[in-house]
Amino acid sequence: MNVSLPSMKSVGAMMLICGICLGLPLMIGFASAKLSASSSLQGIILAGILFPAFLLALLKPRLLIAYTLLVWAVAPELRRIADWAEGVYHSVSLLSLAPLLTGAALAIPVLKEIHRIRKSSTRIMMLFAVALAYGSLIGLAKNGIGSVYDLANYIVPLLLIPFFAVTRFKPKDIDRLLYAYANIAVLVAVYGIIQYLTVPPWDAFWMRNADMMSIGTPYPLEIRVFSTLNSPGPAATFLVFALVPMILEKKWQGTLRWAGVLLVVICLLTTLVRSAWLVLLVMLLVYIASSSSKGKWKTLLQLVFVGAALFWIVPKLPGAEGLVARMETLTSVEQDHSYNERLNLWQNMLPMVAANPVGQGIGSVGQGTKLGNGGELGEYGNMDNGFIALLLTFGVLGALFFFGALGAVIKQIVVRVTSKDSLQPYARLSLAAWMGAVASLVSDNGFPGLKGYLIWMLIGLGLGAKEIIESRKKGTPHAAIEREITSH
Repeated sequence: MNVSLPSMKSVGAMMLICGICLGLPLMIGFASAKLSASSSLQGIILAGILFPAFLLALLKPRLLIAYTLLVWAVAPELRRIADWAEGVYHSVSLLSLAPLLTGAALAIPVLKEIHRIRKSSTRIMMLFAVALAYGSLIGLAKNGIGSVYDLANYIVPLLLIPFFAVTRFKPKDIDRLLYAYANIAVLVAVYGIIQYLTVPPWDAFWMRNADMMSIGTPYPLEIRVFSTLNSPGPAATFLVFALVPMILEKKWQGTLRWAGVLLVVICLLTTLVRSAWLVLLVMLLVYIASSSSKGKWKTLLQLVFVGAALFWIVPKLPGAEGLVARMETLTSVEQDHSYNERLNLWQNMLPMVAANPVGQGIGSVGQGTKLGNGGELGEYGNMDNGFIALLLTFGVLGALFFFGALGAVIKQIVVRVTSKDSLQPYARLSLAAWMGAVASLVSDNGFPGLKGYLIWMLIGLGLGAKEIIESRKKGTPHAAIEREITSH
């Protein structure tokens, strides 16, 4: 019986793969025949993106995360090129679903190994599930279809928690993932620098038709860089969460090493997103503070190196005056327009939240408001305070469960950090990501969408790495396990 089980699982997996390989082209052909030429093109590109995700989910789930990161990074640019090539701007596009549908493929390995999820992970997922269920019920009643899209933006990133709990990532697998993330970030940075200097025609087309003039004008040196992402905010987020590991550990820097670090930093400067620097500072300080004395000095020296290089390079960049002026506002925030607007938002919205403790439901805040508003952002489409956004979305009751889940996560992370073993660097990175996520709530709610995916990826790596030891069969000597881990 023990011999036949693996073969039955292999046959089942092969049958599922064959079914997907045969069924997906038929579905694409049928759907394309029913759709307009524009939607058909979008559908074909979307299917081409999703097909590798399904294969990786079935055959190589450890590689799925890196592929999904690539899709998050390039899908918005593919959408812009498709619109530009067609000569028609689409406020809502099928390609917008590519990152979410690719990330949803995480459910395949999770469902396959769901019986291996530990109680600690189950407790966290249940707390989040209660908050999301409450928010979606209110959202469906008040916000319609927009709540479904917004709910997916919460759920897909959260799939990373059970994914890392059931997928065995060895230290070398984690290092490879962070290495791949660094390389993707460098590509995003290089394109961002090119965008800053030249503004490709498809990006200019997008800016003019999407009314994105708030991020500058589509001319060289007059644009706030968004690279291959949707806008400067997501671009800065993608770069920051890659930059922290790149600075901290040599093995996480990617192919170009310190040259890659400098490229990412320069591109980050051109986004002019100051809140990203707050997240960067918090994450670096948390990682350094939780390191050993020897590790602290090593990391501080690396930071001094990066700072000195920037001090020499930035003034020599084209358009450096605008970059320097933007950074100087960090020293006088009380006179900054954005800071004062956020302060007024807190003062004006807090009484509104108190008057409506039930909440507005999922789909009431952020990009999801476009779906029920003719492609335009709704009343709370731009919400520059994450705490207010969460309270407005989930109400008092839902927010209690949501923040309770965050509390359960940090409790587990602290246990991992205080354990003295070879996996501690991943636990410290997890701690840094959690602190950075909470600190960033002063500017936006980063838990849905791309930012949420990056947050839960770094947190999940730290929590899941410990499972390598704890989930081994009983009776395996601890020293032998440690030798096996460190050998990788």
